[in-house]
Parts: sequence; C-alpha cells; structure tokens
Amino acid sequence: MPLQFKRSWTNGELDSLRDTAARFIDAEMAPQDEEARRRGHVGHALWRRAGELGLLCTDIPEAYGGAGGDFRHEAVIHEEMARRGLTGMSNSVHSIVAHYFLNHGTEAQKQKYLPAMARGELVGAIAMTEPGAGSDLQGIRTRAVLDGDAYVIDGSKTFITNGYLAGVILVVCKTDPAQGARGTSILVVETEGCRGFKVGRVLDKMGMKAQDTSELFFDGVRVPRDHLLGGQEGQGFFQLMSDLPYERLIIGLSALACMEGAYEATLAYVRERKAFGKPIAEMQNTRFKLAEVATQIMVGRAFIDRCVEQLVAGTLDTATASMAKLWGSEAQGRVLDELVQLHGGYGFMNEYMVTRMYADARVQRIYGGTSEIMKEVIARAL
Repeated sequence: MPLQFKRSWTNGELDSLRDTAARFIDAEMAPQDEEARRRGHVGHALWRRAGELGLLCTDIPEAYGGAGGDFRHEAVIHEEMARRGLTGMSNSVHSIVAHYFLNHGTEAQKQKYLPAMARGELVGAIAMTEPGAGSDLQGIRTRAVLDGDAYVIDGSKTFITNGYLAGVILVVCKTDPAQGARGTSILVVETEGCRGFKVGRVLDKMGMKAQDTSELFFDGVRVPRDHLLGGQEGQGFFQLMSDLPYERLIIGLSALACMEGAYEATLAYVRERKAFGKPIAEMQNTRFKLAEVATQIMVGRAFIDRCVEQLVAGTLDTATASMAKLWGSEAQGRVLDELVQLHGGYGFMNEYMVTRMYADARVQRIYGGTSEIMKEVIARAL
C-alpha cells in the first residue's frame, strides 16, 4: 500500500468537497486536457461548469456569491488538480484576483465582480509582469493618466496567466511615476468590448501547455474613475504586498500535492515494470530513491499543513509563506527529476503524467516571486 499523506486540517465537510472536486476533475477536466494542451487554453465552458458546482471562490463570503469557506476549501481544489498534473485551469490566479477585490476593493467592486467570478462567468487575471519588469515591480512602465472621469491606460504586459480567457483584469500601473512605489495603482479592466485592449499571442511555454498565458496590450484604454481598485490612488504596491502570503502558500501547497501524485504514479509504475526478470520496485536503488522521496513528502506535509492552519488563523507571515514557496518549488523539482529517472525512457514521453509534471514544475521556481527573491525576503526577516 502507498504511504498515506494525511492532512492535519481536514474534516468531513472538506472530504466531501474533495470528492466533488475529484469527480469533476476526473470526469470533465482530465478528458479535455490533451485538446486544451494543443490549443493553449481550457475554454470558458469548463470555468462555468466549475462555477456551477461551487468549485470557484470557495473562500469568498456568501454575501459576495462565494461558498463562505476558508483557505482549506481552496486548498482541497488546488491539491486535487495538482495531484493529477492538471494545470490548464488556473483557479489559483482566479482566487488571488478574487481576494484582491475582497480585501481591497470598494463595496461596489465586490458586489459587481465577485459573484460573476464565483459563477465562472468572469475569469480573473492580474497583469503585473512587463517585458522589462518582472520581480522588480517598481520598474513597471504601464501608465494610467486621469482624464476627466476616466483613466487612460497605455502599456503592455507579458506572461499573464488567464490572459486569453480573462473577463476582468487587474492592471498594475503607474498613476504617479514620480512617487516610485507610492505612485503605483491597480485598475480594473473589463475585457469584453474594451477599445484599445488587445490580447497578443498565447505564449508557447516549456510546460503548462493547457494554461493560457498571454501578452496583453493597452493602447489608450479608458476605464471609469471608479475602476480604481479601492478607490484611492497610490495603494497598488501595498495591495500587492499584503496578499503575497496567500499566493505563495498556494504555490507551495500545489507543489507538495504534485509530488504526492507523482510518487503514487511512480510507485504503481515500478511495481509493473520489469527488468532482468523482476519488477524494478524490488531493486535496491528503486527502493532507496522512493524512500527518499516519501520522506521529503512526509516532512513537507507537516510544514505545509502548519502553514495552512496559520493562514486560516490569520497568523501566516510573509517570511514563512516565502519559505513554503521556496521549499515547495525547489523540492518539487528535485523529486520529479528522481521520479522521471525511475521511469527510464518512458519518463521522457509526454503520455506519462510525471513527464508533464516535470515540465510544468520548472516555472514554480520563477512565478509568484523567484527562488532568489524568496531567499531575500526570508533573509530580511532573520
């Protein structure tokens, strides 16, 4: 029997949600994955179906159309997708956008966007990265100039997750370049029928082939003044920084669940695959490698579970969340490399889940803050 990677934070309600999520993923998401990988996105219908089943915005209050749960409910869904190597529907970014509205938006903004996001009618994206500005958000050049009762946005963004399908985009821009970080604001752009807004190509990535990642262009895009997130200029950098623990824990949690799924798939493979007349599971090298992997996962589960509990309690700090992201993404790379090796030549074939997981995992050390940035954040807290 495979090891049981039990969670300290689960309960009957969450187990029921996990069952619902697993059925949806197995019956409706997984069968479409190959086609989604070819076209570069999962399509809007899958998002709407997830909304119908109550699998979106699960930790958003019921007053705003959400399920009224907490981060554990989100964690269940992120884990079940990650365990199966399914990265096409970026519910994580969608949830992060929902939390920007919940934590920083005006009441009118919450009432307008959150119910539609919970139903899957609006897919959320956040446009931060630019061709010349990645981790250094103070270096962004996209401008928003107030002209009467509207802001006029000019600039471009790249590597934007959900960018192709997004119905609502939070655009990080400079409203007062002379003020540095204090001159940064976030504006809400509704994409349907938006003049001057253009989605560029769906980017050809190493992994996460089914996840739409796009370039975005803003050429004189006008948005009403009340589309300023929170209604006050210069709050963008603070808004971005305050929600980082949520985002980084999602990455760490998903990395761990991916390792668990890859381990279980590899365990099944080595028990069936034979070499020199016996299953390779009986060879000492295989047993030792799997023992090392299982130990890393068990240790990681204890840490990530504690972080989940802290986030629910409101006590997870930025440094600890950065540790979860750093450890999770780095361990994910090491573990998947070992598990691909145990598959031999088949580990190089895209038809195997561990192969796709291996390619998908590489970006985990880059987005959401690179490993190098995580180390700097942690070091500052020492």
